[in-house]
Amino acid sequence: MTPGGFFDFEGKAAELAELRKAASNPDLWANQERALEITRRLSGHEAVITRVEHLESSLDDSLVLLELAQDEEDREALNEVASDISHLEDELSRLERAALYFGEYDDRPAIVSVHAGAGGVDAQDWAQMLLRMYTRFLERSDYEFTIDEVSLGEEAGLKSATITVRGEHAYGNFESERGAHRLVRISPFDAAARRHTSFVGVDVIPEVEITEFAINPDDLRIETFRSQGAGGQHVNVTDSAVRITHLPTGVVVSCQAERSQLQNRNRAMQLLAARLADLARLAHQKEIDEIRGEQTEAGWGRQIRSYVLQPYQLVKDLRTDLEVGNVQGVLDGAIEPFMESYLQWRRQHREEIH
Repeated sequence: MTPGGFFDFEGKAAELAELRKAASNPDLWANQERALEITRRLSGHEAVITRVEHLESSLDDSLVLLELAQDEEDREALNEVASDISHLEDELSRLERAALYFGEYDDRPAIVSVHAGAGGVDAQDWAQMLLRMYTRFLERSDYEFTIDEVSLGEEAGLKSATITVRGEHAYGNFESERGAHRLVRISPFDAAARRHTSFVGVDVIPEVEITEFAINPDDLRIETFRSQGAGGQHVNVTDSAVRITHLPTGVVVSCQAERSQLQNRNRAMQLLAARLADLARLAHQKEIDEIRGEQTEAGWGRQIRSYVLQPYQLVKDLRTDLEVGNVQGVLDGAIEPFMESYLQWRRQHREEIH
């Protein structure tokens, strides 16, 4: 692809020099999270550039060998070229997969929030099921994640939860989950065993550095409260949880994952910066849409996926039309096909717009 396209090789090569310079800074590890992000991006860019250069070199070698084999009518050499081309096709397919991550924030950590919507206690139970689906997927992947906050429901399930996911293309993959998720099933909370429909909203935003978005301390209301949840590996149950309200916008964030109130406050500030930055991006996108007279991206609240347990079993993504009959497998974390199909759909959608 040309620079500025889906696979910006020259852009990555230019950024590689900046990343190497940052990685050689003696003060790199003063900020461990930033250092890990720089080294991760450096490793990723080096791998992609090495792969492209190897592919170009191998193609040139194969073309030379093909010309020689044709001139000399060497059947053995032609078979060798065919074998080399087959391997190059496999490598090109892997490169094609990498080219799906063309978004500005695809390499950023993802902040994933789950909110119970319409459906009462069924919706709160559905929110807990979705959180379990994501954590099951993450536990068997190479991603690292932290549950930042959990707000439990009165009867069952949860009202909301926020997790932060770090790793290769974290935001790029989890962007597929943004929107309303619809569940149809026989309600376990209905004594008459009737079929109920419930909704859960999933919000996904990229994490940003606090320095990337200025926040006036006078605009904040900071409160402490006791954490909710079972504690353990991902949630710390103490009195150190922190809730921050941004008064001008009404945005509320909280964190209960860390051991101390200061750590939770710092993490909550990171979450707030990401949400305020996302609001600014949405406002900018709205201005663009008004000028262009068209909506270029599915907005928050739009139903993106249906999970039907009764009267039949099917999970269907309403954007890509991907259907999976193994609902239990999906709920156990097998969501890779939906992420893959979304990335393909996103690229096609962008091609149609441009």
